[in-house]
Amino acid sequence: MMNIMRKRAPNARTAAKDASHERIVSAAARAIRRSGYDGTGVADIMKEAGLTHGAFYAHFASREAMLAEAADRAGAESVAAVAHVVAGVPPEQGLAALLRAYLSREHVENAEFGCPVAALGSEMPRQAPEVRRAATRRIKEMIDLVARQSPDWGQPGAHERALATTATMVGALLLARAVDEPALSDALRQAALKHLLPAKG
Repeated sequence: MMNIMRKRAPNARTAAKDASHERIVSAAARAIRRSGYDGTGVADIMKEAGLTHGAFYAHFASREAMLAEAADRAGAESVAAVAHVVAGVPPEQGLAALLRAYLSREHVENAEFGCPVAALGSEMPRQAPEVRRAATRRIKEMIDLVARQSPDWGQPGAHERALATTATMVGALLLARAVDEPALSDALRQAALKHLLPAKG
């Protein structure tokens, strides 16, 4: 009986630590999209995760390490959300569905749960290398997901078109969030959609 309890105790501690780590990273992934990298403090994140400030270094070697995981998580969530939209429609409708979801008014109004590139892109050059590396990996995943929706995926020029499409999507979302005129915000989204969607989309 004692041997069994000894074996279970470390596993329970590991599970508890993993759960705490998950709460921290989830809170940080929301916070960076809501407040930016510079506006995301360790104390606030730990409080949001329901943990003490002192527990931080049991999970991360530095604030930059936490931000790198947060950037990775935010990017993964964004790619997964877009992939879910694509998976719910026939293949020939994938690109149109992706674009409409990404450039929706709902996405404009919910930065905390949306694309971290549009929320944080201008801050990225000033971040630590590990933060930029994590974000770059997820940006490449998004470009690849866009490319796979192209009818000529794998052909010359398809990747370049995916680069331009992704850049246009992100830029339009960033501008639609930046302006303080709802009509202009909507016009930016609609213009980008008109430009990017196939004629029959």
